[in-house]
Amino acid sequence: MQNNQHTQGFPLHLPDADIRYYPNFINSKDATSIFETLLQETPWQQDDIKVFGKVYAQPRLTALYGTNLNTYSYSNIEMTPHPLTTTLADLKQKVDQTCEANFTTMLLNYYRDGKDSNGWHADNEKELGTNPVIASLSFGQARFFHLKHRTDKTLKHKLLLEHGSLLLMKGETQHKWLHQIPKTTKQIQGRINITFRIIT
Repeated sequence: MQNNQHTQGFPLHLPDADIRYYPNFINSKDATSIFETLLQETPWQQDDIKVFGKVYAQPRLTALYGTNLNTYSYSNIEMTPHPLTTTLADLKQKVDQTCEANFTTMLLNYYRDGKDSNGWHADNEKELGTNPVIASLSFGQARFFHLKHRTDKTLKHKLLLEHGSLLLMKGETQHKWLHQIPKTTKQIQGRINITFRIIT
């Protein structure tokens, strides 16, 4: 799987954050092939989540993979990982190298259309530890990624996550900022996102 990745990426100059964006991390042709493979081979599931005491179907499909059997919990959902596929192992190797990390856990999200979304949250679950390193690969439809500072309401940012791109968040980012993938009324195609985490 060849890729002419931009190994440096570019930083988002936001206070209390360490975020870097790598467009064309995987070239368009390979990214399209990976999207099709993930769409077909992933055992997608739709869990119920509890928000403010109400239970409803999560507005996207998910699957968890890992190099160990450590579970991952969020929004009252506990997921047990599947072993890595060849495709995911290859992607992990590339992402590990660029991010100088050894990720253990990959959460896949499939946003089927504009109605699928991910509300405001931070990846700050206790099993991720302090100042977690989170990487995110995007395939398929480009979607906007919104950021807002937890305490300074004037600090907001919006970034278009493109096909084949990588987003890396480190340092205090998860403690100081929230992020979301909002719904859109536009007629759009599906997007698959892989978030890499370290759960030891």
